[in-house]
Amino acid sequence: MIPAKNILLSLLLALLFFTFSCGKKIDEKEADKEDSVGIEVASYGNGQQLVTPVYGVRSIRVRNIGPLWKIFNDSNYLQLESARRLGIEPLGTLSSAYFVKRPIVKVSSNQYYQIDSLRHSIPFLVPEAAVLLEEIGKNFIDSLHSRGGDSYKIKVTSLLRTPETIGRLRRVNINATDSSTHQYGTTFDISYVNFYCTDSTRQINQGDLKNLLGEVLLDLKQKGRCLVKYENKTGCFHITVTK
Repeated sequence: MIPAKNILLSLLLALLFFTFSCGKKIDEKEADKEDSVGIEVASYGNGQQLVTPVYGVRSIRVRNIGPLWKIFNDSNYLQLESARRLGIEPLGTLSSAYFVKRPIVKVSSNQYYQIDSLRHSIPFLVPEAAVLLEEIGKNFIDSLHSRGGDSYKIKVTSLLRTPETIGRLRRVNINATDSSTHQYGTTFDISYVNFYCTDSTRQINQGDLKNLLGEVLLDLKQKGRCLVKYENKTGCFHITVTK
């Protein structure tokens, strides 16, 4: 005769197995709801990626152009050459902006891009850079629409810097350099970790938006329009106009 203790233990194990199996089936059904699950890709400097599910976020089709940190690796030396050729003389003070030999134009948020709150720069660029920035924003929106997405604009995080603003920046960012191309009005930063969303009910996962922006920048880089550096620590593309 089987002891009562063994019978009780067998029943308990069977109950646990049944509960686990049912839970697994429910989870698998939930995972099949493609409309409610997106994939967010977080990239790291060493090329590794962490993929995590993001509920309520849509995915869009993106082209795999390769590791962004490898593709966009134009040195500060190359960008500095272009900045000195096309840009203004670095400003000693903000008031000296009124006496620059080359014209600069004020840039502000519009239908193509959003200017972030600027702490260490001022919203001015040389005309060539302003045209490039608008083209990047327009191409990003057009590409997003062609993939069935909408409600997003690129976010600009840095523009023209002066020695004063660079000094303040170096107190919080040891990677900031005195020879920054931002001083020439030819350079701007676009975030790849934050995009401006105009409709919170139509969210798209950040990994897809980042790679879509990479596609846009690669096209313009290959046309000789710009030089681009993937900034890992600051989460942005550092872009200098070339013509």
